[in-house]
Amino acid sequence: LLCAMSSFINLTSASEVRQRRINPKLAFTQRKDGGYEFDTGVLRGRLHEAGKGLGLTSVVHIPTGMKLNGEYGILSYYRVFTTNKRYGHAAWDWPGVSKLLPDGSVQVTWPKADGRPFELVAIYRLYNSFTLDVETIVKAGKDLSKFEVFLASYFHEAFPIPQVFVTPDPEVVGKRIFMTAKKIFGNWQMFPRNYDLLSIIRDGRWQKQPNPVDWKIMPPMAKPIALRRGSKETPAAILMSPADDCFAISTPYEGEGHYSLYFSLFGRDINTGQTAKTRLRLVVKNITSNREIVNLYRKYMREHSEIPVQTNSP
Repeated sequence: LLCAMSSFINLTSASEVRQRRINPKLAFTQRKDGGYEFDTGVLRGRLHEAGKGLGLTSVVHIPTGMKLNGEYGILSYYRVFTTNKRYGHAAWDWPGVSKLLPDGSVQVTWPKADGRPFELVAIYRLYNSFTLDVETIVKAGKDLSKFEVFLASYFHEAFPIPQVFVTPDPEVVGKRIFMTAKKIFGNWQMFPRNYDLLSIIRDGRWQKQPNPVDWKIMPPMAKPIALRRGSKETPAAILMSPADDCFAISTPYEGEGHYSLYFSLFGRDINTGQTAKTRLRLVVKNITSNREIVNLYRKYMREHSEIPVQTNSP
């Protein structure tokens, strides 16, 4: 009981600190169409525009005037799976409700429904002028076997180059590179955390209609970091996640017309009554070197280790 009270106090304190330090530039504001908008001075855009679950849309990098997102938005909830099962076509089609939270973040909730025995919650929070965090929370109404949320980000054609941080040869200790997804490797490429996870990827979930995908399995990712680049004058759009939260990163080849990146979140069993959470960060920034990206990730992980993670067991 004392441990539970301590955990609650820690969570409450963290929330209070965030609220005390709230910066109006880092808060969403509600629109009359049911969506939200933001303007950090570096990034401007909308979320849940017109009540639609397409993530971040109308996103502009203010210093360059560049549009960032493609047709289906950035950080939008696409496919959701359990073992050899797909739940509908896309989560962005599900009816959901949203609300503005006291700290300026936005919570979107997709409740349980017939044929969908779980509640899915997304919390979007502006971290700084060029960074946004999203938490994904699932509350299981029944046992969920190898649960997966396939979180999709569709970028503008000005970001044609997808790169994933990989270990190209697991036998060479310490060698890690940002690998570009070239067309010669395949149309649709998936980088798992490790090859033990292929049993999830190949359990039949990706053969379900509509739009089944035959993934080309690529080298394992070194850390869950991927990005989209364009010319040297454009910022990079970088996605990153804690290692235990993401079990695969996927992308089409360089220049392919979806201009997308996908993070496969969870990848584990969630039992009836349990609540589980994953985190993911988007950074939009002019990058001078790959080392700078790795340093951004290390900073994120230091922050991540300081934030309590609450998981409820039955």
